[in-house]
Amino acid sequence: MSFVDKANKKTGPYKLLALDGGGIRGVITLEVLAKIEATLRDALGGDQNFVLADYFDYIAGTSTGAIIATALSLGMSVAKIQEFYQEAGKRMFDKAFIFEITRMALYKYGDKNLADQLKQVFGESTTFGSERLKTLLMLVMRNANTDSPWPLSNNPKAKFNNSNRPDSNLNLPLWQLVRASTAAPTFFPPETVQLGDKKFVFVDGGVTPYNNPAFQLFLMATLEPYQLMWPAGEDNMLLVSIGTGITPNINPELKAANMHTLYNAQTLPMALMLAAQYEQDFLCRIFGKCLLGDTIDQEVGDLLKTKGPLESKLFTYLRYNVELTREGLNKLGGLDDIKVKDVQQMDSVEHMGELKLIGKAIAKTVQPQHFSNFLHSSDSLTTVS
Repeated sequence: MSFVDKANKKTGPYKLLALDGGGIRGVITLEVLAKIEATLRDALGGDQNFVLADYFDYIAGTSTGAIIATALSLGMSVAKIQEFYQEAGKRMFDKAFIFEITRMALYKYGDKNLADQLKQVFGESTTFGSERLKTLLMLVMRNANTDSPWPLSNNPKAKFNNSNRPDSNLNLPLWQLVRASTAAPTFFPPETVQLGDKKFVFVDGGVTPYNNPAFQLFLMATLEPYQLMWPAGEDNMLLVSIGTGITPNINPELKAANMHTLYNAQTLPMALMLAAQYEQDFLCRIFGKCLLGDTIDQEVGDLLKTKGPLESKLFTYLRYNVELTREGLNKLGGLDDIKVKDVQQMDSVEHMGELKLIGKAIAKTVQPQHFSNFLHSSDSLTTVS
């Protein structure tokens, strides 16, 4: 089934998947996805050809989440994506060439290897509207020219996806949109995209409110301006959200005198990103029936059995994530040998083994009963209605 068929899906249940940004920490996400894929495969008959694109209708991702979301939408198995991260991770985070003196002063890594890897996996000629995509797909990036977040979807009903438009988003190269979503400031150079007769400079979607794209995905699936208008309801819509680890900058020794201009320049972007991630998760737990998720804060708790402002919940919600602190890893258990600093950075390619262990620990919370209400008889291994 193509993404066009899923856009025209008339009856539920509707299954949505949202993937956070976080660089090479996407390895954590992949371990959770592997467990979900295996769980659904067993529930739907055990066919080893089953992939997550057979189950989910709409997949969204930011930055590293955009890479994974696109690969899933193209019908790749989680195992294949894991192989890609293992083999290409170090090449994607390859140091900028020494002769690019100016660029090296501005960016930690060059962009050629990353672009080449994306072209190779997704196809250089594959467009955002390609029939190769088996699900609806939403990618988050920031348009630096217009100073605005751009959550782009291949929804054929969307205003700017009209095939008659010379600047239709569906004609854009898929690899380039993914590259734009991964252009983390200071890590990678921006990506310039030709859209009709205009050129726009894009940077990582992580510097928008949607590094966690979960609630935005729900809105794009249900609100009238986006033209899908899928009916909501806790028994009619499942929203699965997977993070790459929360990295709060906890510093009990901080003094007011230390908060100078350089300190703020170094810490404020990450602080704002962290706050946005929490807010998206918070909104999902308020308006959704949350079956799984860590504590938001000491005041509201985990909101697993809390009423919202509406009489009924708008969707069922699952959140898989961990706080990458000593306390957070201890809660998962069995991770005593992992040093927190080794797994907090977005480019810790030398610690992918530790990231896999964290992902496997989170994956233990994947339970078949969380998906049981969304396994209708029409969900088969060859066709998902």
